Amino acid sequence: MESWILYLITKSISYALFIVIIVTFLESLALVGLFLPGIVFMSILGTFIGNGILNFYPAWIAGIIGCMCGDWISYYCGWKFKNCLKNFSLLKKNNIVLKKVKNTLQNYPVVTILIGRFIGPIRPLVPMVCGMLNLSLKKFVLPNILGCILWPPIYFLPGICTGIAIHAVNNYNANTYFKLQFFSSILLIWFGLFILWKIWKKNTNSNKIKYKYIFNIFLLFFSIICLLIGIFIMIYIQSDPKMILFRKLLWKILIPY
Repeated sequence: MESWILYLITKSISYALFIVIIVTFLESLALVGLFLPGIVFMSILGTFIGNGILNFYPAWIAGIIGCMCGDWISYYCGWKFKNCLKNFSLLKKNNIVLKKVKNTLQNYPVVTILIGRFIGPIRPLVPMVCGMLNLSLKKFVLPNILGCILWPPIYFLPGICTGIAIHAVNNYNANTYFKLQFFSSILLIWFGLFILWKIWKKNTNSNKIKYKYIFNIFLLFFSIICLLIGIFIMIYIQSDPKMILFRKLLWKILIPY
């Protein structure tokens, strides 16, 4: 999959931007986005940005277009087919999440639309539920546009950092010790955040409470330890010449002129 995407991206800038639009569109599309690992696909695209294969700002604009198209189609589907969607089996399986999204939308529509864009399990549901609840376009459009502007670069960022790191390590003869420190810090931070997300998702979807809290406390403690160690290593290597080079390359991608 990654090699196929790389082939198309390196073939033409038009193909590259088209892929960004398709990925962000499917990630935002009602129900479809539930089955797609958004952070994985966006990180792959971010890696190509970090390697210099794909330009950051055109990819950002393409991502905004894909997000907005997916969200607005989802809103229309929710508004047009709300009676059919209520009996849809996939929504019944995610009934607990759906109810929470509805409750928060009714009480805090703007915040839910904006924050929901960054939470994987509810990202494809929020625009559709807005349509199902007949939420006015005035309340939907502005936070949705803001979320679509902010989401692509934030989800690109892990891949961008990885792409820059691989480029810097491979082309500037970084020693093995630095490689180990750098990639272990990224892995620990990513792993800690992943566990936190799994805890949140499990608490959202689960009706069982027996033994759940003890297990979650253990996982929470473990994720915090991973995050602290990863952040400590990252701070420790900031003075290394390779990290100075890393920051210069990142700045060059974000501010090319």
